[in-house]
Amino acid sequence: MHIQAWLETVPAISIYLLVGAVIGVESLGIPLPGEIVLVSAALLASQEGHIDPVVLGACASAGAIIGDSIGYAIGRKGGRPLIAWLGRKFPGHFSGPNIAMAERSFEKWGMWAVFFGRFIALLRIFAGPLAGVLHMPYWKFLIANMLGGILWAGGTTAAVYYVGVVAESWFKNFSYAGLALAALVGVGSMLVLRNRAKKAHARAESAAEPPSESVTAD
Repeated sequence: MHIQAWLETVPAISIYLLVGAVIGVESLGIPLPGEIVLVSAALLASQEGHIDPVVLGACASAGAIIGDSIGYAIGRKGGRPLIAWLGRKFPGHFSGPNIAMAERSFEKWGMWAVFFGRFIALLRIFAGPLAGVLHMPYWKFLIANMLGGILWAGGTTAAVYYVGVVAESWFKNFSYAGLALAALVGVGSMLVLRNRAKKAHARAESAAEPPSESVTAD
């Protein structure tokens, strides 16, 4: 069966539930590719008429809000031992420097760290559990969580869906050479941005480290 024909047989409800579940579990504090799943589903919706982008965005928003709220409750009950346990289970995400960076963001921005954290992959995983561990008032957390979840999930779905619809008609008359060139440009841009982000993170960590004391000879 051709891949396009197979995709048409996938029930829309399965896509909605998958997106909501993955984003919800990621928001609990377990590293999952929530953003990749959402972007893929939105692109699929732009090509398959039986998938409603409005319902997709609503399910993604619900998963983000519910998952973050459960993560908050778990973090409030588990406290620091929970963060230590997550560090042992997922050292690449819950390492000491990452936790310290997230805590500095919470101390500086408060509830807005939850809001803006929804748009940043690392903070998106931390937001719920860490807000609970730090005993952020739940009403503040809920407001920021709802606003961030709806804007991130709904905005990502709408933007990707629109790009997919426009690109479909554009690619019909696009040469394979042009398509390959566009892919190379896209990958190159992604690598450049990732390299700049790593350098910025390294500079931030270097600035945060206390200066070493020099030892002078008597």
